[in-house]
Amino acid sequence: MSTGKVVKGILAGAVAGALLGVLLAPDSGDKTRKKISKKGTDFTDLLKAKFNDFVDSIAGKVENLKMREEDAFDTKMGNERDIVTSLKAEAKKVMS
Repeated sequence: MSTGKVVKGILAGAVAGALLGVLLAPDSGDKTRKKISKKGTDFTDLLKAKFNDFVDSIAGKVENLKMREEDAFDTKMGNERDIVTSLKAEAKKVMS
């Protein structure tokens, strides 16, 4: 079972438990509706925060990958420049 599925299950269970607790509480209909609205808002805020964390995590990974690719390219270009420089030096020796 993946971690994502476990987290989703826990969140779904928490929401269901909170909703049942509010619905079964001995409050008036008006109070119950307000509580349900508040729980819904809290849950929405939690989901937004989790989504933003996820997006930030992905953005960080993409940036890290870009930097690694740039570093690899720079290293390869440096190696190729060194080879060209060596070949030019050898060509000069041969020409002399």
